[in-house]
Amino acid sequence: MDKRDYYEVLGISRGASEQELKSAYRKMALKYHPDRNAGDKQAEERFKEAAEAYGVLSDPQKRTVYDQYGRQGLAGAAAPDFDPTVFSDFSDILGDLFGFGDLFSGGRRRARPRRGEDVRYDLGVSFGDAVRGLSAEIQIPRQEACYRCNGKGAEPADLITCPACRGRGERVFQQGFLSIRQTCSQCGGSGHSARKPCGQCRGNGYLRTEEKLKVGIPPGVDTGTHLRLTGKGQPGSHGGPPGDLYVVLSVEEHPFFERQENDLHCTIPISVAQAALGAEIEVPTLEGVEPLQIPEGTQNGAVFRLRSLGVPRLNSHGRGDLHVHVEVKIPTRLTREQRKLLEQLRDLLPAENQPQPKGLLEKVKDYFM
Repeated sequence: MDKRDYYEVLGISRGASEQELKSAYRKMALKYHPDRNAGDKQAEERFKEAAEAYGVLSDPQKRTVYDQYGRQGLAGAAAPDFDPTVFSDFSDILGDLFGFGDLFSGGRRRARPRRGEDVRYDLGVSFGDAVRGLSAEIQIPRQEACYRCNGKGAEPADLITCPACRGRGERVFQQGFLSIRQTCSQCGGSGHSARKPCGQCRGNGYLRTEEKLKVGIPPGVDTGTHLRLTGKGQPGSHGGPPGDLYVVLSVEEHPFFERQENDLHCTIPISVAQAALGAEIEVPTLEGVEPLQIPEGTQNGAVFRLRSLGVPRLNSHGRGDLHVHVEVKIPTRLTREQRKLLEQLRDLLPAENQPQPKGLLEKVKDYFM
Protein backbone atom coordinates (compact mmCIF):
# COMPACT_ATOMS: atom_id res chain seq x y z
CA MET A 1 0.00 0.00 0.00
CA ASP A 2 1.33 3.44 -0.94
CA LYS A 3 2.28 5.69 1.91
CA ARG A 4 0.22 8.83 2.47
CA ASP A 5 1.37 12.35 1.68
CA TYR A 6 3.30 13.86 4.62
CA TYR A 7 1.12 16.98 4.69
CA GLU A 8 -1.97 14.80 4.75
CA VAL A 9 -0.51 12.75 7.62
CA LEU A 10 -0.11 15.85 9.78
CA GLY A 11 -3.30 17.51 8.55
CA ILE A 12 -1.62 20.74 7.37
CA SER A 13 -1.40 22.66 4.11
CA ARG A 14 1.74 22.81 1.99
CA GLY A 15 2.26 26.44 2.97
CA ALA A 16 2.12 25.72 6.73
CA SER A 17 4.58 27.62 8.89
CA GLU A 18 7.17 26.03 11.17
CA GLN A 19 4.99 26.75 14.20
CA GLU A 20 1.93 25.18 12.54
CA LEU A 21 4.06 22.15 11.67
CA LYS A 22 5.23 21.71 15.26
CA SER A 23 1.73 22.20 16.62
CA ALA A 24 0.26 19.61 14.24
CA TYR A 25 2.96 17.07 15.06
CA ARG A 26 2.56 17.56 18.79
CA LYS A 27 -1.18 16.93 18.48
CA MET A 28 -0.60 13.71 16.55
CA ALA A 29 2.17 12.50 18.88
CA LEU A 30 0.03 13.01 21.96
CA LYS A 31 -2.93 11.26 20.35
CA TYR A 32 -1.10 8.15 19.11
CA HIS A 33 1.70 7.79 21.66
CA PRO A 34 2.16 4.14 22.77
CA ASP A 35 1.74 5.10 26.41
CA ARG A 36 -1.82 6.10 25.65
CA ASN A 37 -2.50 3.26 23.26
CA ALA A 38 -0.90 0.21 24.86
CA GLY A 39 -1.01 -2.79 22.52
CA ASP A 40 -2.62 -0.82 19.67
CA LYS A 41 -0.48 -1.60 16.61
CA GLN A 42 -2.43 0.77 14.39
CA ALA A 43 -1.80 3.68 16.79
CA GLU A 44 1.89 2.74 16.90
CA GLU A 45 2.06 2.87 13.11
CA ARG A 46 0.31 6.24 13.04
CA PHE A 47 2.81 7.49 15.61
CA LYS A 48 5.73 6.33 13.45
CA GLU A 49 4.09 7.85 10.38
CA ALA A 50 3.71 11.25 12.07
CA ALA A 51 7.31 11.16 13.29
CA GLU A 52 8.53 10.31 9.80
CA ALA A 53 6.51 13.15 8.28
CA TYR A 54 7.78 15.65 10.80
CA GLY A 55 11.37 14.44 10.34
CA VAL A 56 11.19 15.38 6.67
CA LEU A 57 9.08 18.55 6.76
CA SER A 58 10.99 20.07 9.69
CA ASP A 59 14.20 19.97 7.62
CA PRO A 60 14.09 22.90 5.14
CA GLN A 61 16.29 21.11 2.57
CA LYS A 62 14.36 17.85 2.71
CA ARG A 63 11.06 19.71 2.60
CA THR A 64 12.09 21.58 -0.55
CA VAL A 65 13.08 18.33 -2.26
CA TYR A 66 9.86 16.64 -1.11
CA ASP A 67 7.69 19.50 -2.36
CA GLN A 68 9.30 19.25 -5.82
CA TYR A 69 9.82 15.52 -6.30
CA GLY A 70 7.89 13.74 -3.57
CA ARG A 71 9.26 10.65 -1.81
CA GLN A 72 11.26 9.61 -4.87
CA GLY A 73 13.35 12.76 -4.57
CA LEU A 74 14.32 11.81 -1.02
CA ALA A 75 15.24 8.22 -1.82
CA GLY A 76 18.75 9.01 -3.01
CA ALA A 77 20.01 11.10 -0.10
CA ALA A 78 18.04 9.88 2.90
CA ALA A 79 15.50 7.14 3.16
CA PRO A 80 12.15 8.64 4.22
CA ASP A 81 11.52 5.92 6.74
CA PHE A 82 11.14 6.37 10.52
CA ASP A 83 14.39 7.76 11.85
CA PRO A 84 14.97 7.65 15.63
CA THR A 85 17.53 10.46 15.42
CA VAL A 86 14.72 12.89 14.71
CA PHE A 87 13.87 12.71 18.42
CA SER A 88 16.70 15.10 19.19
CA ASP A 89 14.29 17.86 18.14
CA PHE A 90 11.14 16.33 19.61
CA SER A 91 12.13 17.21 23.19
CA ASP A 92 11.65 20.86 22.25
CA ILE A 93 8.11 20.09 21.16
CA LEU A 94 6.93 17.56 23.74
CA GLY A 95 9.15 18.56 26.67
CA ASP A 96 9.50 15.77 29.24
CA LEU A 97 6.12 14.26 28.45
CA PHE A 98 6.40 10.47 28.23
CA GLY A 99 10.13 10.83 28.91
CA PHE A 100 10.93 12.34 25.48
CA GLY A 101 13.64 14.51 27.00
CA ASP A 102 15.71 11.35 27.54
CA LEU A 103 14.82 9.20 24.54
CA PHE A 104 17.87 7.77 22.78
CA SER A 105 20.08 10.03 24.87
CA GLY A 106 22.25 7.14 25.93
CA GLY A 107 23.43 9.18 28.90
CA ARG A 108 22.78 8.99 32.58
CA ARG A 109 19.98 11.21 33.73
CA ARG A 110 20.23 13.19 36.91
CA ALA A 111 17.50 15.20 38.53
CA ARG A 112 17.41 18.68 37.14
CA PRO A 113 17.84 21.68 39.40
CA ARG A 114 14.43 22.92 40.45
CA ARG A 115 13.58 26.42 41.55
CA GLY A 116 12.02 26.68 45.00
CA GLU A 117 8.39 27.58 45.46
CA ASP A 118 7.26 31.16 45.90
CA VAL A 119 5.78 32.12 49.25
CA ARG A 120 2.90 34.54 49.95
CA TYR A 121 2.68 36.54 53.17
CA ASP A 122 -0.40 38.68 53.92
CA LEU A 123 0.35 41.85 55.87
CA GLY A 124 -2.18 44.34 57.21
CA VAL A 125 -1.16 48.00 57.54
CA SER A 126 -2.97 51.06 58.85
CA PHE A 127 -4.22 53.82 56.57
CA GLY A 128 -1.61 56.23 57.90
CA ASP A 129 1.26 53.79 57.39
CA ALA A 130 0.11 53.12 53.83
CA VAL A 131 0.24 56.85 53.11
CA ARG A 132 3.50 57.62 54.88
CA GLY A 133 5.34 54.32 54.33
CA LEU A 134 7.19 52.35 56.97
CA SER A 135 9.69 49.57 57.67
CA ALA A 136 7.90 46.47 58.98
CA GLU A 137 9.40 43.35 60.52
CA ILE A 138 7.75 40.05 59.61
CA GLN A 139 8.42 36.46 60.59
CA ILE A 140 7.89 33.82 57.92
CA PRO A 141 8.03 30.00 58.07
CA ARG A 142 10.34 28.39 55.55
CA GLN A 143 12.41 25.28 54.89
CA GLU A 144 16.17 25.04 55.09
CA ALA A 145 18.44 22.20 54.05
CA CYS A 146 19.19 20.02 57.07
CA TYR A 147 22.55 20.98 58.51
CA ARG A 148 23.27 17.38 59.58
CA CYS A 149 22.76 15.61 56.26
CA ASN A 150 23.10 18.61 53.87
CA GLY A 151 19.65 17.90 52.48
CA LYS A 152 20.35 14.26 51.55
CA GLY A 153 17.96 12.80 54.14
CA ALA A 154 20.37 10.13 55.40
CA GLU A 155 22.91 9.78 58.13
CA PRO A 156 26.32 10.65 56.65
CA ALA A 157 27.58 7.07 56.84
CA ASP A 158 24.33 5.47 55.68
CA LEU A 159 23.91 6.89 52.18
CA ILE A 160 23.83 3.96 49.77
CA THR A 161 23.37 3.45 46.05
CA CYS A 162 19.68 3.47 45.16
CA PRO A 163 18.59 -0.17 44.71
CA ALA A 164 15.75 0.78 42.36
CA CYS A 165 17.89 2.44 39.67
CA ARG A 166 21.31 1.10 40.78
CA GLY A 167 22.70 4.58 41.06
CA ARG A 168 21.76 5.70 37.56
CA GLY A 169 19.17 8.18 38.75
CA GLU A 170 16.74 6.95 36.13
CA ARG A 171 14.76 3.89 35.16
CA VAL A 172 14.36 2.56 31.63
CA PHE A 173 11.05 1.24 30.27
CA GLN A 174 10.37 -0.41 26.94
CA GLN A 175 7.25 0.82 25.16
CA GLY A 176 6.90 -0.91 21.83
CA PHE A 177 9.76 0.32 19.67
CA LEU A 178 10.74 3.01 22.17
CA SER A 179 13.11 2.93 25.11
CA ILE A 180 11.88 5.53 27.59
CA ARG A 181 13.99 6.86 30.43
CA GLN A 182 12.32 8.41 33.46
CA THR A 183 13.67 9.89 36.66
CA CYS A 184 13.80 7.30 39.42
CA SER A 185 10.87 7.95 41.74
CA GLN A 186 12.60 6.36 44.73
CA CYS A 187 15.72 8.52 44.83
CA GLY A 188 14.41 11.51 42.88
CA GLY A 189 17.24 11.23 40.37
CA SER A 190 20.05 11.53 42.90
CA GLY A 191 21.16 7.90 42.51
CA HIS A 192 21.37 7.50 46.30
CA SER A 193 18.95 6.47 49.01
CA ALA A 194 19.05 6.40 52.79
CA ARG A 195 19.69 3.11 54.54
CA LYS A 196 19.15 4.98 57.80
CA PRO A 197 17.16 8.24 57.68
CA CYS A 198 18.78 11.33 59.14
CA GLY A 199 17.85 11.63 62.79
CA GLN A 200 17.63 15.41 62.60
CA CYS A 201 15.24 15.84 59.68
CA ARG A 202 13.81 12.27 59.75
CA GLY A 203 14.80 11.68 56.16
CA ASN A 204 13.10 14.75 54.71
CA GLY A 205 16.34 16.59 53.98
CA TYR A 206 14.79 19.86 55.19
CA LEU A 207 14.06 21.51 58.51
CA ARG A 208 11.21 23.93 59.19
CA THR A 209 12.49 27.23 60.49
CA GLU A 210 11.29 30.80 60.89
CA GLU A 211 13.08 33.84 59.58
CA LYS A 212 12.67 37.48 60.57
CA LEU A 213 12.76 39.90 57.68
CA LYS A 214 12.47 43.66 57.37
CA VAL A 215 10.13 44.84 54.65
CA GLY A 216 10.32 48.40 53.34
CA ILE A 217 6.79 49.60 52.53
CA PRO A 218 6.93 52.68 50.28
CA PRO A 219 4.42 55.56 50.60
CA GLY A 220 1.24 55.23 48.55
CA VAL A 221 0.62 51.47 48.76
CA ASP A 222 -2.96 50.21 48.67
CA THR A 223 -4.86 47.00 49.29
CA GLY A 224 -3.57 44.34 46.88
CA THR A 225 -0.12 45.85 46.44
CA HIS A 226 2.52 43.09 46.06
CA LEU A 227 6.03 43.57 47.38
CA ARG A 228 8.55 41.04 46.06
CA LEU A 229 11.57 39.87 48.07
CA THR A 230 13.80 37.97 45.68
CA GLY A 231 15.24 34.69 46.93
CA LYS A 232 13.28 34.68 50.21
CA GLY A 233 10.90 31.86 49.26
CA GLN A 234 11.39 28.12 49.68
CA PRO A 235 14.81 26.68 48.81
CA GLY A 236 15.36 24.97 45.48
CA SER A 237 16.16 21.29 45.07
CA HIS A 238 19.17 19.66 43.42
CA GLY A 239 21.04 22.95 43.38
CA GLY A 240 18.17 25.04 42.05
CA PRO A 241 17.68 28.67 43.13
CA PRO A 242 15.24 29.61 45.91
CA GLY A 243 11.82 31.03 45.17
CA ASP A 244 10.63 34.54 45.99
CA LEU A 245 8.55 35.96 48.83
CA TYR A 246 5.52 38.05 47.92
CA VAL A 247 4.15 40.31 50.65
CA VAL A 248 0.52 41.13 49.85
CA LEU A 249 -0.80 44.23 51.62
CA SER A 250 -4.24 44.91 53.08
CA VAL A 251 -4.84 48.56 54.06
CA GLU A 252 -7.35 49.49 56.75
CA GLU A 253 -10.10 51.94 55.86
CA HIS A 254 -10.05 55.46 57.29
CA PRO A 255 -13.05 56.62 59.37
CA PHE A 256 -13.19 60.05 57.66
CA PHE A 257 -11.40 59.89 54.29
CA GLU A 258 -12.42 57.70 51.37
CA ARG A 259 -9.60 56.79 49.03
CA GLN A 260 -10.03 56.53 45.26
CA GLU A 261 -6.65 55.62 43.77
CA ASN A 262 -4.44 58.60 44.76
CA ASP A 263 -7.27 61.00 45.54
CA LEU A 264 -9.05 61.42 48.87
CA HIS A 265 -12.70 62.38 49.40
CA CYS A 266 -14.40 63.68 52.53
CA THR A 267 -17.75 65.28 53.44
CA ILE A 268 -17.99 68.49 55.52
CA PRO A 269 -21.35 69.75 56.89
CA ILE A 270 -22.14 73.48 56.68
CA SER A 271 -25.14 75.52 57.81
CA VAL A 272 -27.75 77.19 55.62
CA ALA A 273 -26.33 80.56 56.58
CA GLN A 274 -22.78 79.54 55.65
CA ALA A 275 -23.98 78.24 52.30
CA ALA A 276 -25.98 81.37 51.56
CA LEU A 277 -23.61 84.02 52.89
CA GLY A 278 -20.27 82.27 52.37
CA ALA A 279 -17.75 81.43 55.07
CA GLU A 280 -14.24 80.22 55.78
CA ILE A 281 -14.17 76.75 57.34
CA GLU A 282 -11.41 74.42 58.51
CA VAL A 283 -10.87 71.09 56.74
CA PRO A 284 -8.85 68.22 58.26
CA THR A 285 -6.19 66.78 55.92
CA LEU A 286 -3.42 64.21 56.22
CA GLU A 287 -1.03 67.08 56.91
CA GLY A 288 -3.19 68.91 59.47
CA VAL A 289 -5.97 71.48 59.26
CA GLU A 290 -6.35 73.59 56.10
CA PRO A 291 -8.66 76.63 55.55
CA LEU A 292 -11.32 76.40 52.82
CA GLN A 293 -13.26 79.38 51.51
CA ILE A 294 -16.95 78.65 50.92
CA PRO A 295 -18.36 81.17 48.43
CA GLU A 296 -21.81 82.64 48.98
CA GLY A 297 -24.64 80.80 47.30
CA THR A 298 -22.96 77.39 47.63
CA GLN A 299 -25.38 74.56 46.87
CA ASN A 300 -25.70 71.26 48.68
CA GLY A 301 -23.33 68.65 47.23
CA ALA A 302 -20.81 71.15 45.88
CA VAL A 303 -17.24 69.79 45.64
CA PHE A 304 -14.04 71.75 46.28
CA ARG A 305 -10.58 70.45 45.37
CA LEU A 306 -7.47 70.97 47.45
CA ARG A 307 -4.53 70.10 45.22
CA SER A 308 -1.70 67.79 46.28
CA LEU A 309 -3.29 66.91 49.63
CA GLY A 310 -4.13 63.33 48.68
CA VAL A 311 -2.06 60.12 48.72
CA PRO A 312 1.54 59.99 47.40
CA ARG A 313 1.85 58.24 44.04
CA LEU A 314 3.48 54.84 44.52
CA ASN A 315 7.07 54.71 43.24
CA SER A 316 6.61 58.09 41.58
CA HIS A 317 6.50 61.82 42.27
CA GLY A 318 3.62 64.00 43.37
CA ARG A 319 0.38 63.32 45.21
CA GLY A 320 -3.30 63.10 44.46
CA ASP A 321 -5.87 65.72 45.48
CA LEU A 322 -8.33 66.09 48.35
CA HIS A 323 -11.96 66.53 47.25
CA VAL A 324 -14.19 68.20 49.85
CA HIS A 325 -17.94 67.56 49.45
CA VAL A 326 -20.15 70.03 51.33
CA GLU A 327 -23.46 68.99 52.83
CA VAL A 328 -25.86 71.79 53.70
CA LYS A 329 -27.55 70.84 56.97
CA ILE A 330 -31.19 71.94 57.29
CA PRO A 331 -32.21 72.62 60.91
CA THR A 332 -34.93 70.28 62.16
CA ARG A 333 -35.87 72.26 65.28
CA LEU A 334 -36.38 76.03 65.23
CA THR A 335 -37.01 78.51 68.00
CA ARG A 336 -39.81 81.03 67.61
CA GLU A 337 -37.34 83.75 66.75
CA GLN A 338 -35.51 81.58 64.19
CA ARG A 339 -38.78 80.67 62.50
CA LYS A 340 -39.83 84.33 62.35
CA LEU A 341 -36.52 85.31 60.76
CA LEU A 342 -36.80 82.55 58.15
CA GLU A 343 -40.35 83.61 57.31
CA GLN A 344 -39.13 87.16 56.82
CA LEU A 345 -36.33 85.87 54.59
CA ARG A 346 -38.83 83.88 52.57
CA ASP A 347 -40.96 86.96 51.97
CA LEU A 348 -37.93 89.02 50.95
CA LEU A 349 -36.43 86.48 48.51
CA PRO A 350 -36.98 87.24 44.79
CA ALA A 351 -39.57 85.25 42.90
CA GLU A 352 -37.03 83.09 41.06
CA ASN A 353 -35.82 81.71 44.40
CA GLN A 354 -39.33 80.79 45.54
CA PRO A 355 -40.64 77.27 44.95
CA GLN A 356 -43.22 77.02 42.16
CA PRO A 357 -44.99 73.68 42.54
CA LYS A 358 -47.61 74.49 39.93
CA GLY A 359 -45.07 75.36 37.26
CA LEU A 360 -43.02 72.25 38.04
CA LEU A 361 -46.11 70.07 37.80
CA GLU A 362 -46.91 71.46 34.37
CA LYS A 363 -43.34 70.78 33.21
CA VAL A 364 -43.57 67.17 34.36
CA LYS A 365 -46.87 66.73 32.53
CA ASP A 366 -45.40 68.18 29.34
CA TYR A 367 -42.43 65.77 29.56
CA PHE A 368 -44.59 62.66 29.71
CA MET A 369 -47.30 63.79 27.27
